Amino acid sequence: MYATLEQALLDLEKAGFLKRIRCEVDPNLEMAEMARTAFEKGGPALLFENVKGSKFPAVANLYGTQQRIDFLFRNSLESTKAAVLFKSNPVDFFKHPHLGNLILAAKAGLHSLPVKSGNIADFEECSLQDLPQIKCAPDDGGAFLTLPQVASRPGKNASVMTTNLGMYRIQISGNEYGPDECGLHYQIKRDIAKHHQKAIEEGRPLKVSIFLGGPPAHTIAAIMPMPENLSELLFAGMLSGRRFRYFVHNGYLVSSDADFCILGEVAPDLKSEGPFADHVGYYSGKHLFPYLKVKKVLCKKNAIYPFTVVGRPPQEDTLFGNFIHKVTKPMVPASLPGVHAVHAVDAAGVHPLCLALGSESFRPYAKPEEREPMELLKTANALLGFNQVSLTKYLMIAAKEDNPKLDVNRIPEFFGHILERLRTDRDLHFQTETTTDTLDYTGGSLNHGSKLVIAAAGPKIRDLRNDTADLQSLRLPASFAEPKIVMPGVLALKWNSDMAESFESGIAALRDSLANWNFRENYPWVSIVDDTATLGMEHPQTNLQDFLWLTFTRSDPARDLYGLNERYVHKHWACEAPLIVDARIKLHHQKAITFDKAVRESALKKLQGIL
Repeated sequence: MYATLEQALLDLEKAGFLKRIRCEVDPNLEMAEMARTAFEKGGPALLFENVKGSKFPAVANLYGTQQRIDFLFRNSLESTKAAVLFKSNPVDFFKHPHLGNLILAAKAGLHSLPVKSGNIADFEECSLQDLPQIKCAPDDGGAFLTLPQVASRPGKNASVMTTNLGMYRIQISGNEYGPDECGLHYQIKRDIAKHHQKAIEEGRPLKVSIFLGGPPAHTIAAIMPMPENLSELLFAGMLSGRRFRYFVHNGYLVSSDADFCILGEVAPDLKSEGPFADHVGYYSGKHLFPYLKVKKVLCKKNAIYPFTVVGRPPQEDTLFGNFIHKVTKPMVPASLPGVHAVHAVDAAGVHPLCLALGSESFRPYAKPEEREPMELLKTANALLGFNQVSLTKYLMIAAKEDNPKLDVNRIPEFFGHILERLRTDRDLHFQTETTTDTLDYTGGSLNHGSKLVIAAAGPKIRDLRNDTADLQSLRLPASFAEPKIVMPGVLALKWNSDMAESFESGIAALRDSLANWNFRENYPWVSIVDDTATLGMEHPQTNLQDFLWLTFTRSDPARDLYGLNERYVHKHWACEAPLIVDARIKLHHQKAITFDKAVRESALKKLQGIL
């Protein structure tokens, strides 16, 4: 149980999970590179005591290993999980009563309600410029807060229980921002949007509070996918084992335990935000977003500035996702009957690919060989309307009845199960011209693109192969080269961009080649990428990770899917196997993140003896 971030850091240090960096460090790229390197090497949390240009120390890689997360929440995790299970499914909770679980759930409940405590005298005032001006990647538009807890309420006098606590990136320098302004990049399908809409309708500015630091549980609460109308402050209290403490100052909610509180009003106009090296692995573009007119910046006497570094997964936020899944696992089947498991694939950027296991019981009297996707389609629609799963671009869903042991977390096996049953004339269901994740640019413009549901049920209709000898009979057109088998049934081909042939002409020639290949039914998925050097079964360290990232972050289903004998049947797109996915970088895509070698060398030098 931690009352402050400082308490948590001292506890980590005592256990050997945190190291101090006493030399001066530069917030311009160097600190981020040190944090990134520490994460990659499974290193400790880093407490930077001498940040150039700032009086505040900073901490990074706080949640960078599973061991460290388990340590931080060792006294409250089980009670939180018991409370979530009770909330999700009270019937099942009491069906198997256990005194320990009852006590744990009750304990968590006691700590869940926020409590008024503290006042403005507990803080000092500072400015945005006093904060460590951490720039994470070379082409970032400025310094950003990367672990903010953004609090908003629907009305001026709204109850604290209506507070939404979310994590949206906050740009504090660069672009056209003045010294008392900061970006508020909230994405679509976030509850703060409802509060903003209500404020606009009532003709008043929305008051927003941004907290930094405090007990580690508060940071985790800001990224929890809580059910609608249930405040994240309740979860913050449960997970910290200590009620969320707050007071109200000039209409602003203030976290009494936070290290920093930024109080401001959402401006009536928009300003450019970005670019920023984001968690999908690319720079997000520069776009108009809301921003805050900052009224006051508060800090504790011994405030510590927490930050994280994002980029192509896995990164520290990968551990956040794993933790959330561990805690919220009971919520999915309770919220969505018929859903047994969901896996938003981190290696594919989370929202681009989701694997799901559902039921196919609409016709229980049907013979196994007559089973087809019916209930699965209903379930897929429910998933695409559920919380953050609604941002999914590719949703693959299978029927548990076909294999009760199928595991959504075992990706090659799940892909294999789907591809063995996939009928490309029936099982591909597109949503076109729809809303997509703000960070996904494959659709051509911000928040616009398409989705694809691949629903497969019934008996196997093909055998998948995994034999490099099969490639000898594949006669590729000149525009394609270096075929690699990624996993059973899945090929990757390199597009030869040096050829004068257009891509559409190349695809036409590729269709002809595949149509005459004896093994085309055994490899029903083909990804076209810019480079296959790290793909193939001979590259076990990079093969699957790179395939998932390249295929699903660089393709838009409606724009980039092809097949043999493409046709429309009653307005339904159909084809013959294999599916061909154009996963090349296109002109409208964003730039992949790259880092400065000199900065990395400097970071490694300062980390000598620590990693």
